Amino acid sequence: MRWWLIGFLGLAIVGAVAAWGAPKLAGRLAPIQVGLLHSRTGPMKISEEPMVEAELLAIEEINAGGGLLGGRLIEPVIADGRSDWPTFQREAERLITSDRVRVIFGCWTSASRKSVRPVVEEHHHLLFYPMAYEGLEESPNIIYTGAAPNQQVIPAVKWSYDHIKARRYFLAGSDYVWPHAVNAIARDYIGSLGATVAGEEYVLYGSTDVDDLVAAIKRVRPDVVISTVVGDTNLPFYRKLAEAGLGPREVPVISFSIAEAELRHMPARDLVGDYAAWNYFQSIDSEANREFVRKFKARWGSDRVTSDVMVAAYNSVWLWAQAVAEADTTEIAAVHKAVVRQSLSAPEGIISVDATTEHTWRPVYIGRIRGDGQFDIVWTSDKAVRPVPYPTTRPRSEWESFLEELYHAWGGWGNTGATVTRVRSGSGPAASPSPPSPGTRPVPATKPGSAPARKKAPGPATTRPTTTTTPGKAAAWRQNTTVRARTGDGVAVRRTYSSPR
Repeated sequence: MRWWLIGFLGLAIVGAVAAWGAPKLAGRLAPIQVGLLHSRTGPMKISEEPMVEAELLAIEEINAGGGLLGGRLIEPVIADGRSDWPTFQREAERLITSDRVRVIFGCWTSASRKSVRPVVEEHHHLLFYPMAYEGLEESPNIIYTGAAPNQQVIPAVKWSYDHIKARRYFLAGSDYVWPHAVNAIARDYIGSLGATVAGEEYVLYGSTDVDDLVAAIKRVRPDVVISTVVGDTNLPFYRKLAEAGLGPREVPVISFSIAEAELRHMPARDLVGDYAAWNYFQSIDSEANREFVRKFKARWGSDRVTSDVMVAAYNSVWLWAQAVAEADTTEIAAVHKAVVRQSLSAPEGIISVDATTEHTWRPVYIGRIRGDGQFDIVWTSDKAVRPVPYPTTRPRSEWESFLEELYHAWGGWGNTGATVTRVRSGSGPAASPSPPSPGTRPVPATKPGSAPARKKAPGPATTRPTTTTTPGKAAAWRQNTTVRARTGDGVAVRRTYSSPR
């Protein structure tokens, strides 16, 4: 009897130890699932597909080094935003609630990011956004690894003023929140330099009808075009400029969306001599960059190229992995807390996450397009630049009111062709066809019944501030009598501007 009891107790102890240890062992060996949310179809595929490849490269490198947390491998869950902002929102919800990913790396357009933002805030999750953007935003659940306005827009305007001697600018963009906000920032800075905006036009997102836009540029003959045209629209845009005799020698373009990856799909002869402003170019002469380019080509093909958004996506995965290693957990709050302490020897130079804004310190480069689809670097900041999400040309409350008005004008974060975007007069923010009543705020397209974002997250202004005048010489603006909007492919807004009197 005694031996039977001893044997029973022994088996019970062994079983208890096994029951306790098995989940722990399984937990250590279970993969860490992460979400990659980009457009793999639609007009943004040309720009976003390479971001997925860069993120996969970083994941494979980390896994080859033994993974994280004692041997757990990273398992990517890839979702297609389909170049459609509501789809981005639905896919973010699915990645978090169904796939249980521990982080999301994703988005390109600001409209897609603003659609995903309420989802990650509701779930107290974490999004790495690896794209240069307009700023005017801080979220407790987003790490911004692309450029803020002072790391792309403002340096490009200042460089063109100093080196191209530009005094008359034309602002061309796709008709959604990023181009409108970038152009407002550029407009303020152009005015502060004593230069003028000779024209501003927008093409519906994804449209290939750029005839009116190119005709407007030809009509006013600016010194330089600042372009926030995105995706597939760039192909006809640059082709039509060349056909109209508006090549780089006549009217140079500085793009905030064209990089090496896009140039692979475009005729180089139409763009040689034009410019782009980014935080990275493949032509950066450093050992760290040469090694990154070598690894990317070895993985994805010797004919492939690298670009800024690809590097920002690659950096995002490594910054997150470093934070996981430091926190010794994949628990989102702990990882988020550790992320703001991370720095990285990246292909473009030393970068780091700014603890105050949760944006990234990055160097700035301006490049001129070459015939081989690469860039000659014509200017660099040399050192990483501190991110400033809200330009100081206007109070933060006024920027938030500006975004609020855009949202209410469109009923979302971009023009679908059903509305006319009206230009503001003077130097304040653009006026919307249906301005919100004081005390209201836009609700980004989110699921009905979703919980509100945490109070820490800044929201749009609750009152509409009085418009102030931008420092410097502002242009006198008038709205063309042919302003119109139409559905389908086509120009959403036509506007011309007169010089100051």
